[in-house]
Amino acid sequence: MSAFLFNLILKPPSLNGAAVGGQPLIPYNIDWIFPKLRRPSRLWHIASTGVIGLVGFFSKIVIVWLNKTRVHNIEVLENLLENRPKGTPLLTVSNHHSCFDDPGMWGLLKLRLLKLRNVCNHNVIRWSMAAHDICFTNKYHSLFFMYGKCIPVVRGAGVYQPAIDLCIEKLKLGHWVHVFPEGKVNMTKEDLRFKWGVGRIIYETPILPVIIPIWHIGMETVLPNEPPYYLRLGKKLTYNFGKPIDLNAVMERLRTNPVSEEEARKIITDKIQEEMMILKEETERLHFDYIKSS
Repeated sequence: MSAFLFNLILKPPSLNGAAVGGQPLIPYNIDWIFPKLRRPSRLWHIASTGVIGLVGFFSKIVIVWLNKTRVHNIEVLENLLENRPKGTPLLTVSNHHSCFDDPGMWGLLKLRLLKLRNVCNHNVIRWSMAAHDICFTNKYHSLFFMYGKCIPVVRGAGVYQPAIDLCIEKLKLGHWVHVFPEGKVNMTKEDLRFKWGVGRIIYETPILPVIIPIWHIGMETVLPNEPPYYLRLGKKLTYNFGKPIDLNAVMERLRTNPVSEEEARKIITDKIQEEMMILKEETERLHFDYIKSS
């Protein structure tokens, strides 16, 4: 793989997101990116197709063909990508153990009719937030990740920032948005409190999104979080796609018994975390059985 793609996709983050005077450090001006993501041009669509196709195909080679991956229930997501009613927003949430989680996991999507119908289709593939101080540090990196449908998020800037606003806008249009609620690569795999950004995204989207939880195990063995940073092969990975999280009762309760926006975000986020922890336990059992069977 070229050094260019290594630095853009594979190189794990250095801890350079220091704060200055209590405010997050923004090493590169990202303001120009949001208008381009909000109203993509024809050139953007052409470039996006190329970037998503290249990265999607590379991800499939690494995750599906060069490693030993067991996938459970991915048809839940694939059916929604192909068959959900027009205008229905889709939100996926997953744990975050490696810098290759995204785009790696999307390499699992099916090859259809001799083309990567989902992986390489910029109209189908997800929008996802990416750390501004890692992925958007200069013009060329910014263009690459922008064409890959990544939205620069400033960690530490709270729930009211352009990245969260744009995720809500994309869901309003019926698009697919992916979120890592832990808010960072969880290198210690501890049970982190989920960030409330996911709660705001759901609370402020007019049509309740279809919410698919995903838990995976083993990605940090494919691309470790410590040097040397290079892709490993032949690792055993487990992916588990959960059933849609039903928030209808929660949202109805919030409508009939109004609370502050902050409390609403917390209630929604806590419910997402509760469902994710159930999926985590199930996935750990599946992965243990996988390891034990070999």
